[in-house]
Amino acid sequence: MKLFRYFLLFATFLTIASCRDELQVYYPMADITDGEDSISRDTTNSTITEYLGFYVINEGNMGSNQASLDYYDFASSTYLRNIFPERNPNQVMELGDVGNDVKIYGDQLWLVINCSNKIEVCDKYTAVSRGHIDIPNCRYVCFSDGYAYVSSYVGPVGGTSVLGSVYKVDTTTLKVVGTVTVGYQPDELDIVDNKLYVANSGGYQAMQGKGYDWTVSVIDLNTFTEERKIRVAPNLFRLRADSKGRVWVASRGDRMGIPSRLYLLERDKDGQMQLADSVKTRVTDFAFRGDSIYYFGTVGNKPQFGIIDMNTLEIVNRQPVTMPDGRNFQTVYGLALHPITGDIYVLDATNYTSSGYLFCFDSEGNYRWDTLTGQIPSRIAFLSKTYPALPEDN
Repeated sequence: MKLFRYFLLFATFLTIASCRDELQVYYPMADITDGEDSISRDTTNSTITEYLGFYVINEGNMGSNQASLDYYDFASSTYLRNIFPERNPNQVMELGDVGNDVKIYGDQLWLVINCSNKIEVCDKYTAVSRGHIDIPNCRYVCFSDGYAYVSSYVGPVGGTSVLGSVYKVDTTTLKVVGTVTVGYQPDELDIVDNKLYVANSGGYQAMQGKGYDWTVSVIDLNTFTEERKIRVAPNLFRLRADSKGRVWVASRGDRMGIPSRLYLLERDKDGQMQLADSVKTRVTDFAFRGDSIYYFGTVGNKPQFGIIDMNTLEIVNRQPVTMPDGRNFQTVYGLALHPITGDIYVLDATNYTSSGYLFCFDSEGNYRWDTLTGQIPSRIAFLSKTYPALPEDN
């Protein structure tokens, strides 16, 4: 029955693709340099892993209402662009303005649409909407014990700086059940041992000449109150917890002498999470694999990739991916790793106004294929076969 259901789901994708012009189906190129339209038909992922494929959220230019959702199917090596209008033909404004985050939790697909001030919640297999939650200037989402936690700038996009908040949402009813005030312009957030850690950027503060926020807010999920702040560095934005309960947070720096770095928070002898160390490199996005952190940073409009040993904090590889001759990244915007195979996915926003690209490399960094995406691809969420699934936080 499960195999039959998966076949029906994929057949639905292809049927709808043939009926509507908006949905574009792509077969990723296996080798662009040979001049042939060869197709990557790698089906090993579908047989040796528990993942069916992945979703890609595309931001779209701010104010253009061009956020979109793409899907890549491992079994058929097929990439489908802009699937949300096909799944949801009655949505007048389609997905909305600026797709900021995508996550899967249980049987739900969560899409954070920043400038539309909403989160769209869909069935994780069909991308059919189940409803949405209105949250102003929403940024990122994480999950725990049946609740979603959403960071919000609270004030209007690009407006006057006010203290941000985290919204607590019941994932069953899709109702906001609580809010807690944090620092200025909070971005990514993650959970360790029933504590929620939130990276406060202070981006609007700096625009108004008041300086960036330097803190990570620590929220006790039992009381849903901010118990303290950890001073780290200016303009924090990426924040993720590893499998050992350590928190890694990236700073953009302040452009006035304090450089961008990756910081490590870990427990002290009293069990309190504190700033412990840093890696002296620019980190724009990163992902974990075993005891390694794969990352890229943008320096002078050029991406610099690397791998950090999580135990020594040393950069052990400065060229983890290799592009084919004649191909170059234009504007690297996101990075993800296949949870099982370790394949490396690099998202390229190109010129920010036309289609982006998704590049796939194997776990050793060898180029496999690439394909066009929507406008400004930024995040990936991997879709597991399990139904109903155990809670995921990708």
